[in-house]
Amino acid sequence: MYRFGTGSRTDAQWLFVGLASAFLDVESDGANLSQSRPCNAGFKPGCKVFYTSNEDSGNGSQEHKGLTEGDLDEALDLKSQILVFQYKGKFHAIDHQCPHSSFPLSRGTLFDIEDFGVVLSAGLTCPKHDWSFDLFTGTGDRGNYRLKIWEVQLRGIDGSDKEVWVRKKQKMG
Repeated sequence: MYRFGTGSRTDAQWLFVGLASAFLDVESDGANLSQSRPCNAGFKPGCKVFYTSNEDSGNGSQEHKGLTEGDLDEALDLKSQILVFQYKGKFHAIDHQCPHSSFPLSRGTLFDIEDFGVVLSAGLTCPKHDWSFDLFTGTGDRGNYRLKIWEVQLRGIDGSDKEVWVRKKQKMG
């Protein structure tokens, strides 16, 4: 038995969401994530939504079988959607629904979490009730609600671009 480390995860399936160059690097400009921003000769939204297709793996857990890019204007089943975006050079992947009110977080606003001018973390405010969540820990500013965070990995490929991959974050404890 290996007590102090984690063995290989059986649920460690990484899912490809696109090239890093396909995501805008969003700043805290007061606009919601899904709002289009200038990019080269056109406009792009500040985030992308992906639908997960889940299947029962036979041992009672859900396996993610793949991702399909979705339309930001369609708020179908938020429970099976992942929101992926880049904020100040760091990629983030979170569940699309607010854990408090099941509202689409693509309509939320990004901000820096600061203490006396020192940036400690980054957050996202849900516009429905103005609840905020830390993008690194998932901790909410009120109640015991936690934002579900996905792990993000950038993989090098030929050239200067990178591939963006996500997977469900391992539960601790």
